[in-house]
Amino acid sequence: MMNHIAHFFKYLFIIILSFFVFLTVYYWLAVQIEEPQINQSLIKQKELIRVNDSCFQYQDSWLRKNRFGLWEMYISGSPEELGIKNGILAQHLIEKQEEAFVKQIKRMVPSESYLNFLKYITSYMNRKLPDYIPKEYLIEIKAVSLFASRKFNFIGENYHRQLNYHAAHDIGHAMQNLHLVECTAFGAWGRRTKDSTLLIGRNFDFYVGDEFAENKIILFVKPDTGFPFASITWGGMIGVVSGMNNQGLTITLNSAKGEIPLTAKTPVSIIAREILQYASNIEQAYTIAKTRPSFVAESFMIGSAQDGEIAIIEKTPDTTILYHSPNSQIVLTNHFQSNVLKSTILNMENMEENVTKYRFNRVEELLGERDSFDVLDFSKILRDTKGLNGRDIGLGNEGAVNQLIAHHSIIFKPQKKIFWISSSPYQLGAYPAYNLDSIMLNNQEVNSSHDLLRRTIPADTLFLNFQYKDYLYYKNCISKIQQGNNFDAEKFINSNREYFYTYEVLGDYFSAENKQKKALYYYRQALSKFVPNKHEKIRLESKMKLEKH
Repeated sequence: MMNHIAHFFKYLFIIILSFFVFLTVYYWLAVQIEEPQINQSLIKQKELIRVNDSCFQYQDSWLRKNRFGLWEMYISGSPEELGIKNGILAQHLIEKQEEAFVKQIKRMVPSESYLNFLKYITSYMNRKLPDYIPKEYLIEIKAVSLFASRKFNFIGENYHRQLNYHAAHDIGHAMQNLHLVECTAFGAWGRRTKDSTLLIGRNFDFYVGDEFAENKIILFVKPDTGFPFASITWGGMIGVVSGMNNQGLTITLNSAKGEIPLTAKTPVSIIAREILQYASNIEQAYTIAKTRPSFVAESFMIGSAQDGEIAIIEKTPDTTILYHSPNSQIVLTNHFQSNVLKSTILNMENMEENVTKYRFNRVEELLGERDSFDVLDFSKILRDTKGLNGRDIGLGNEGAVNQLIAHHSIIFKPQKKIFWISSSPYQLGAYPAYNLDSIMLNNQEVNSSHDLLRRTIPADTLFLNFQYKDYLYYKNCISKIQQGNNFDAEKFINSNREYFYTYEVLGDYFSAENKQKKALYYYRQALSKFVPNKHEKIRLESKMKLEKH
C-alpha cells in the first residue's frame, strides 16, 4: 500500500513539474519578440558635441534646455537615424524618465513579488504588440532603446521595455476605468475667436508622479517620409500625445471608458504619431485611425488649418467614428459625444459615475462667458481650478479643468503654425511660444533661443504667490500625516479647506489611531464637500460603516 502511495505522489509530482515546465516554455515562446536590426555603423557617438550641461549637438540634430526649463530637441532622417539621434542626445533624459516611472510604479505597487507577477502578465498581454505597430516605428523604438540604461533590465531587456512603455498610456487608461486619466481639451474658430482662426487648448493630465513631468521635451522631427512635426513628449517616447505638423494639423488624446483589454493592439500614441506624420486634413486623419485597431477607447481631437475646423475621432476596439461639432466651438473631456457611441452602456456608466460630464459643463460655462477668445483667454480656462458656477471645490479636484497634475498644457493656432507650451509648475508657469516653420528652417542654430519671446504667455504669478504655496504645504503635510508624524490639523485643513480628500486623510489618520468618533466626523466632512466620482463616495461611505461597527 505504501509503495502505491509513493508511486502515486511520484507520478503526481512528475505531472505537476511537467505542467509547470510546459507553462514556462509556452510563456517563454509566447513572449519572444523579434527585434528589428539596426545598422550599427550609423552610430557615431564621438560626433556628440557637449556644449554645456544643458546643450548638446549631434550631426544636424540638437538638444538644449530653454530659459523656461523646457528641453527642446530637433532630429531628422530615416527611422533608424531618428531613433539613434534621439537616443544619443537624450540618453540622460531617457534614464531619468525611466527612473521616475519605475519609482512611481513601486510606490503604487510596493510588493516586489506582485510587481514581478505584473511584469509577466504585461509581457504576455503585449506579446503581439509588434504586430500592430508600423515597422518604421519599431525600428525607431529599437534605435532609441540602444541608449536606454541597463540598470532596469530586471524589468526586461531595453527594447522590450521601451516597446511596452509605448503602451503605458493605454494600460493606464485601462487600469483606471474606475478612475480615468482626466484630460481636458477644447477649441473654437470663426466668430468664436478674435481673429477668426482656429484656437485649441488642452491639458494632458497623465500623472505618474511629479518627477515624471520634470523633463518635458518639445520634440521637432523632420522625417524622411511624411510631414515635419512637433510633439510634446518625454525621454524615450516616440509616440504622440499632443502635436502639430507643418500642414497645420494638430492632434491631442483624451481617454474614454472601454472594456478591459486582454491583449495589445496599436497604442493610441502610435496611432496619433502616424496621423501627425502622414495626415494633412481631418479626412486623412480619420482614414488612418480607421486602419489601426486600438485596445482602449480613446478620443483624438483633430485641428485642421486646411479644413478650418476642429473635429473628434472617437475610437473603440471595434468602432471608429468622426464627430463634428454643430457650432464654432468644441469641448472634449472623457466621454463620447457622437450619436453612435454616446448611448453605449459603458459611456453612459462613465458619464454617470465619473466627473467627465461635470468638467465638460464647466468648460462650456467658461466658453459662454464671452463672445470671442484669444490665446490669453484660453490659458485662463486651462488654469481654472473652480467647479461649476465658480464653486470652490478644492485644489487638485478632478472636477476642475486644472487639477494641478498636468504633465503639460498646450495651446495651438494651426493656421499660424504657432503653439504655446506650459512650463513648470503644471500650467502655472509661463507658456513660451514656438513657430513650427521657423524651427524647421533654422534647425541648426543650437545655441540660440527658439521660442518667440514676445509672444510668451506670462506665468500666473498671483496664484503662484498665494494658493500654490498653500497647495505645496498641503501635499507635504499629507505625506507627514500618512507616515504618522506630528502635524497641525487646523493648518492642514486651512491649506485646502474645500477639497474632500483633506478630510478623508484626517479620517484615515484617526481611524488608524482607533479614534472612531473623530474619524467619523472627518469622513462626514469629506462627504459634505464636492466628491467628483461615484467610487470615491462609495469608498468614503464604506469607511464610515467600518467606523460605526
